Amino acid sequence: MAVGKNKRLTKSKKGGKKKASDPFLKKEWYEIKAPSMFTQRNCGKTLVTRTQGTKVASDSLKGRVFELSLADLNKDEDQAYRKIKLVCEEVQGYNLLTNFHGLDMTRDKLASLIKKWQSLIEGNVDVKTTDGYTCRLFCIAFTAKMPNQITKFCYANSAQVRQIRKKMVDIMRDEASKCDLKDLVLKLIPEFMGTEIEKACAGIFPLQNVFIRKVKVLKKPKFDIVKLMELHQESDSDAKDASAAVPRPEGEEGTEEPSATTVPGSAAGSEDVVRSAGWDGRRSGGDPWWCRRRASSSGRPSAPREALDRPTDLLRVDLAVEAHL
Repeated sequence: MAVGKNKRLTKSKKGGKKKASDPFLKKEWYEIKAPSMFTQRNCGKTLVTRTQGTKVASDSLKGRVFELSLADLNKDEDQAYRKIKLVCEEVQGYNLLTNFHGLDMTRDKLASLIKKWQSLIEGNVDVKTTDGYTCRLFCIAFTAKMPNQITKFCYANSAQVRQIRKKMVDIMRDEASKCDLKDLVLKLIPEFMGTEIEKACAGIFPLQNVFIRKVKVLKKPKFDIVKLMELHQESDSDAKDASAAVPRPEGEEGTEEPSATTVPGSAAGSEDVVRSAGWDGRRSGGDPWWCRRRASSSGRPSAPREALDRPTDLLRVDLAVEAHL
């Protein structure tokens, strides 16, 4: 190409280059607040672009789903195989008020349960809670060997599988339809339904590793801010009650009053009952019982109370107590 023929190469582009800026400078951090079903209230943080013009930050936060481990929410490492989904329903300042949105099981836990020489039985049911939430529950169970069984496999036939699945569906429907969403979550966390299914199916075929594998929230009632605030205020009141100091009764302030102790081998209510706070008999008034007993047996007067403060007399008193016991 001849030099100077293409004049457009020398012209600059329209608008020029934009300055490279860090996108995180336009972001804001928000705190995720878990509902009162869980021990840990502050469970994480999330980012969102600041409000600019007609694009409001709270609109992009509402409906955002967070997946958290139940071990972090309840501070229990034994529940690490559970995954909880929380959905943001309201924004207050820099706090996101969430509600339960679903439950799942980690893949490594599920893969560890599936083995050879046993039958896998699954069942699912759609239930509606008392507060209007429609949930779909998935259950999984495995057959177990009979006691003293010799064969290595334990397969259930098709009729037994149908009976077990019917029991699963009935128990899940009965337990979930009689409570609201909060009570349903409290039943799902300790595997209450799995234990009930295992007991109910013991007469059909012995089961093991019965879990509610998954929970989906299909439909929700109309959003009610009052119910959501009650769900989150309960956790605040519980924390205040736990942190409040319990006042001590008036009788417990200062020194504790000594309790009466009966010396072994003596009758209750006799002079052998002494105070545990002082074996020298000073709190009960008068001379100690062993000094009185020695005086009555030998005919000599008992030792004065001031003499008990000397180390030699204390040693003699200890020997007299051991001899009596």
